[in-house]
Amino acid sequence: MSETKRTAAIIGAGLAGTSAALGLLDAGFAVTLYSDKDQKTLRDGVPATGTAIYFGKPSQDADAEIIENLYGADTFATGYSFRIYDASKGPTLEFDPEIVHFLAQGIDVRKRSDDRLTRFIARGGDFRVEPVTLESLDVIAARHDLTLVATGKYGLTDLFPIDETRTVYKTVQRHLLTVQLAGLDYGPDSFNYRSRGGGKHDHVNLHTGFGEIFFGPLVHKDVANGWVILGFANPGKEWVQRFDTAVDAASARQVFLDIFRDYFPEDLPEVEKLQLIPSDSHAWLKGAVTPSVRRAVGFTRSGHPVAALGDAAIIFDPIAGQGAQNVSIQIAALLRAVRAHEGPFTAEWISRQFDLHWQNHGFAATEVTRLFLGDPKYAVHLELLLPAAAVSEGAARAVFRLLSEPELLEKIQTREEVEHYITQAAGEPIADLLARFKPAGVFSRREAA
Repeated sequence: MSETKRTAAIIGAGLAGTSAALGLLDAGFAVTLYSDKDQKTLRDGVPATGTAIYFGKPSQDADAEIIENLYGADTFATGYSFRIYDASKGPTLEFDPEIVHFLAQGIDVRKRSDDRLTRFIARGGDFRVEPVTLESLDVIAARHDLTLVATGKYGLTDLFPIDETRTVYKTVQRHLLTVQLAGLDYGPDSFNYRSRGGGKHDHVNLHTGFGEIFFGPLVHKDVANGWVILGFANPGKEWVQRFDTAVDAASARQVFLDIFRDYFPEDLPEVEKLQLIPSDSHAWLKGAVTPSVRRAVGFTRSGHPVAALGDAAIIFDPIAGQGAQNVSIQIAALLRAVRAHEGPFTAEWISRQFDLHWQNHGFAATEVTRLFLGDPKYAVHLELLLPAAAVSEGAARAVFRLLSEPELLEKIQTREEVEHYITQAAGEPIADLLARFKPAGVFSRREAA
């Protein structure tokens, strides 16, 4: 007699939901995945809610436990061109390291999710298009051994109260505007005036008075050689008003062109080559989130425990790209725990798994996000890391390694620990690095045609 399959329900068919559904299906569960939208709408009728960037091996190896890389080795960015503009002094410093051990892969989150959903359905998963409310969740949880909530729609967020002991911020830290474009290849000629990697490098412009702009290659759901521009505006500053004027992809693109013209003219002639994607009217998004951590376990009206997954558990400010990485690492760990567990999935079991994830990765990912937000807690880190990176490629790689391995940040809290981290990465004393640093004064630029 064959054993009865364990059952799982997942609410929400974004990256977290489809990843968990596919992983649990492959682990031998009978899985039902719920969404309020059909597959075509999820792919083609909703905004691009993220870039799903995986930095380096930890997140990529974790994701490989769920699904193999479907997008090829040539989809990885091989470096990071980083420039800082001081609000009063102008161009301050730049660095452009090649990254060997922690390549970044940016994929349109709609594409990642759709590919997982397609595979889930093909392997016999049960995909149901119906909204799940607090009332219907109670019925679903009663029918399944394990229920995971990967969306906050229809009041489901209320099941998971904010964990005040793990939540640092009470207000929005950045306002977001993003648009996906095309029109430049990934060859050495794109952005070659600032990056030896050209179109294979990600690019960041940080303006100390207004915010940050990230732009780099992204595998778009429809076209080859897609690009993404992500803007992060400091609350209360002038960029927020600019972001607010965006009402579609065309106006979002224009907002960025105007920002580059006014603040980063070195890049404007190249950025102007990036054009709209005709097939994708949803290739833009604006908004803001308050970074927060929620309780990992919620209870339906009849007392059935349900687990928070992905953004339903931890909401990251997107500036450090930790959201998608957190999803892959959290789900891979959860799948390993599920396979090893034979009893019921109690509230205590669910809570224990999240606590382990928080200790092993979640906390560090929130802290590295604070670092890249310029949180005062990490003022010493920025004071030492950035000028050292401007004169040493090893130190520059050490900055971006923190995106891939945020757990390293927990080990470098004091000034002495930061200095040692930089010295080890650069292969020379930090005092020598800082002595060589001089403000840039001017950046190389792409001249207009």
